[in-house]
Amino acid sequence: MAYTPSPDLIAAELTRRIVRGELLAGEKLRQDYIAAEFGVSHVPAREALLRLVAKGLAVSQPHRGVQVAPLDPLAHKELKLMRLALEPMALAHSVPHLTPQQIREAEELRHACDRADNIFDWEEYNRAFHSKIYEGCEMPRLVESVDNLQNAASRYILIHYRNRWRPRIDADHHGIMAAIRRRDAKSASAILVRHLQRLNLTV
Repeated sequence: MAYTPSPDLIAAELTRRIVRGELLAGEKLRQDYIAAEFGVSHVPAREALLRLVAKGLAVSQPHRGVQVAPLDPLAHKELKLMRLALEPMALAHSVPHLTPQQIREAEELRHACDRADNIFDWEEYNRAFHSKIYEGCEMPRLVESVDNLQNAASRYILIHYRNRWRPRIDADHHGIMAAIRRRDAKSASAILVRHLQRLNLTV
């Protein structure tokens, strides 16, 4: 039996393309083209598009269909404020519950960020690192909201740093991990706030 990708997998691949700039702001996401590319009916293609809209990566407009969401300085400001409100909360609730295995995996992702030699690998590892340190948070709605915010914010990060990115050691990541190993949720969250406040991006 031939493999048929699920709406979640289709949405994940389209998310990757949007975040990396392979699908540009305002570009139309045609349901029939997506269905044909992934070898699915219109139903899973439509469900995948609805997931992108729910994540804020696409917009649906009457008579115009679904398009990649525009890049907007005000939208980025909103994303930054929401991340500052929600991510430290997620981390504070996660730190006491992270398992030794999750902490080891977070350390591996931290090192992967530091070793990355291109912005696309760095962005992927960076997002994975942040997701990993929130895995102990026992609030699934909060974690889902944070994940959606990170996906949306990644577009701005890649555009801002595309021509100015250089490999570097991330001292904030190191400090967050040191606090996590001490089970010091307050310090970890404080470093994360400082880390997020540095993101003064232009689009």
